[in-house]
Amino acid sequence: MPHTHEIPPHGHDVVPWKQSGRSGTREDRTLSEVTVSLPPEIANLDVMLPPDVIAMAEQALIQIVRTDAEFGSGLKVLNSFLIRTESVASSKLEYIEASSVDYARAIAGSKANPSALSMIAASAALTRLVDDVSQTRRISLASILAAHHDLMKEDSLDGPYAGKWREVQNWINGSDHSPRNADYVPPPAHTVESYMADLEAFANRDDVPVLVQAALVHAQFESIHPFTDGNGRIGRALINVVLRRRGITLHSVVPIASALTARRDDYFAALNHFHDGLISPLVTLFAQGCNTASLEAAETARRLIHLPVQWHGLSRNRVGSTALEIIDVLLEHPTLNVETTQRLTATSHVSANAALEKLTRDGILQEITGRSRDRVWASPDVLAELDDLDFRIAQASTPSFVTFNGRRLES
Repeated sequence: MPHTHEIPPHGHDVVPWKQSGRSGTREDRTLSEVTVSLPPEIANLDVMLPPDVIAMAEQALIQIVRTDAEFGSGLKVLNSFLIRTESVASSKLEYIEASSVDYARAIAGSKANPSALSMIAASAALTRLVDDVSQTRRISLASILAAHHDLMKEDSLDGPYAGKWREVQNWINGSDHSPRNADYVPPPAHTVESYMADLEAFANRDDVPVLVQAALVHAQFESIHPFTDGNGRIGRALINVVLRRRGITLHSVVPIASALTARRDDYFAALNHFHDGLISPLVTLFAQGCNTASLEAAETARRLIHLPVQWHGLSRNRVGSTALEIIDVLLEHPTLNVETTQRLTATSHVSANAALEKLTRDGILQEITGRSRDRVWASPDVLAELDDLDFRIAQASTPSFVTFNGRRLES
């Protein structure tokens, strides 16, 4: 029985191809044409999905709103924490891996781990996009370009193209030297600006169910693939941008990338279904992932709230002491050096260093560089929760079973 198209499927066109330089096999060098995909325009698209898919999406929104309202405003650190979780998981989908300790070192200024630096850049890009839409209530191409610049400006290969629409033909998988045997070939470069203007119009509509809009914005962005690199991370950031613009989140983000990483094959299969005119698989995956991620984010919020109580129990400090002041800001600043501590506590270099040493002896901080100079301290409890939140979301999002509204459902 043939599939019913929920949206227009991608079209195709055969266009000329010529390598910019001679490389690869003879087949790469002699390739003269390539079949590109042509996504449908979606600015004025009417989307009709099965009622059960819409109901699941709406239930997921209820959980997102509940977590954001209960913890987002009173626990300001939750937003920055969830941005880190989302950015790290989104990077992992691109096989960019670094430990939480490497990530903490990068926050403190270490440039030793390129993957950790890339994760920091992803956090900056997501923060910019969410902050921009919070202020303007619009998703703009200028904001997307600026976020891409934040993401890629330090990249050794694609730095020169940061914040710029691609001017070359790109492709996904296959040969490194030509689109030969590629899994997907996006539309030609000269169509990118027009496609992105169409996407911008759709992203700012208010008459489309929210998660359907988020799924379509993400899938269309990935189909256009408007940049030379960084498309996946910017595209997944747009999921949270849609949620923020529509008022579903006011204070925090949803770490959906952890769920998508756990179901990588399902995620990429759903994007392929989009090429064929079906969006329900991706909306369903987003609903399940957002629901699970929001439930686990609420659990993380509860754990973070109790951490300062535990720290005060571990370290006895007099009122007004630098160590006590560090504990009071540690949730928001889980990675510290002496200079940052001086700024946050308005104290001397000697007092800041002594307080950091004391909290290390008390088991509240851990020195993570192993150096005698330019040292950096981090909260092992906060770093552990960063890892544990990602693990819990992944565990609850396994292909066999997914969590929805607190129940385990077979996928």
